[in-house]
Amino acid sequence: MAYASLATGVLLAAGFGSRFDPSGLHNKLLARLPDGMPVAHEAAHRLLRVVTRVLAVVRPGSDALARVLNDAGCDVVFAASAERGMGASLAAGIEASEDAEGWIVALADMPRIEIATVEAVARALDGGAPLVAPFYQGQRGHPVGFGAQHRDALLGLDGDSGAKSLLQTQPLTRIDIDDPGILRDVDTPDDLQRI
Repeated sequence: MAYASLATGVLLAAGFGSRFDPSGLHNKLLARLPDGMPVAHEAAHRLLRVVTRVLAVVRPGSDALARVLNDAGCDVVFAASAERGMGASLAAGIEASEDAEGWIVALADMPRIEIATVEAVARALDGGAPLVAPFYQGQRGHPVGFGAQHRDALLGLDGDSGAKSLLQTQPLTRIDIDDPGILRDVDTPDDLQRI
């Protein structure tokens, strides 16, 4: 670990991934990348290279995914309200980390974010920026850093829009970065090869 952030990582892994497998039989986060690593494990690994604690938020019944994330080094949080969307999952992760000084929120279906990008977000957050996001070619991506002053707003999230309202209404520290991984997620089986 080149840089150890004071923030707590929150890895959102509670989605249904219906575009990956409409039948719901195959969890995209357990799918293997070309190197054999499960998608969620790789996403967790990259976050854990910068923060010492990562809470992985999963939906109840995702025991295989929970084991993979636990093996990767995450503390697993089962979000009972995960079916209500990303906002509810994020709120569950924040609630499980009351003592956090800030959070770096990443998505488990984005396994190719460069570690240097996570570190850049962490350094800005640790340096006092209350809200931080990376941008690639003008597009905002992940992970996003939230300071402790946003705790109440994050705890109040629900639905599927996540923290979008915060990002649109609060002052944002923008980090322009040469990392297309901040925009690339795994939504379909073909994405596994392209990513």
